Amino acid sequence: MESFEKVQTRFADADSRFIDCNGFRVHYKVYGSGQPPFLVLLHGSFLSIRSWRSVMRPLAEGATVVAFDRPAFGLTSRPVPSSRNEARYSPEAQTELVVNLMSSLGIERAILVGNSTGGTIALLTALRHPERVQGVVLAGAMIYSGYATSEVPSFLKPFMKTLTPVFSRIMKRVITALYDRNIRGFWYVGERLADDTLAAFRKDLMVGDWSRGFWELFLETHHLHLDRQLKNLALPSLVVTGEHDLTVKTAESLRLSMELPGAELKVIPDCAHLPQEEQPEAFTEAVRDFVRRIT
Repeated sequence: MESFEKVQTRFADADSRFIDCNGFRVHYKVYGSGQPPFLVLLHGSFLSIRSWRSVMRPLAEGATVVAFDRPAFGLTSRPVPSSRNEARYSPEAQTELVVNLMSSLGIERAILVGNSTGGTIALLTALRHPERVQGVVLAGAMIYSGYATSEVPSFLKPFMKTLTPVFSRIMKRVITALYDRNIRGFWYVGERLADDTLAAFRKDLMVGDWSRGFWELFLETHHLHLDRQLKNLALPSLVVTGEHDLTVKTAESLRLSMELPGAELKVIPDCAHLPQEEQPEAFTEAVRDFVRRIT
């Protein structure tokens, strides 16, 4: 089988960069002046850096923007955790990856911009490392449902790990069969997602032994109880929701904006779970205004 490094080289864009961090070879891109403010973009599950394609350059006008493929997605490597490496897929490990990647790139503090499960990781990073976070933008963030509340029962994990080859093959078949329909379901108007863009997202996910990496991510899911910790966040925050979001219901984002101390709220019309893709100009304007107010 072709090595993942060869896959990375073959599929990389002209502006792709790679760095070894926390046991992963991380695929990332940087736009902007190299000066603060710094924005770190965290995409959602089943997606990749590509999800930010329409907003990275506009957001980089007057800022430095870093986006990377989260573990199990895109062109970031998918090592199997072992005693011989430090690669871990848990939510907590992903927060460590965020701050260590920032350190490797010379970024002391950043505004974290997270969509969907990327919003979960952004908030968890802010709670665990507030000294490294200047503010958070949470777009359709999974805080009360989905990834943040999923949990593989601990008593089942040894059994499931023993049967990893079987379960990862089953997961591969299910995701492959449902992928296109599920991704279109993130959009308010599914036809706005071009067929070639959808095919590119599929390619981003389904590289190398991709189902094994996703299986490792799945095994590490556990209830984060973020709702109990919201009052502890004393950082500027902007909650963004698509008016028609059904993946993370708009009502959940409204609740988040009320329970997160001092949070601002932006409801973007005519879009669903991916405002940065379906309404990129409105999303960019909302984030820029927030950044200007807190820097």
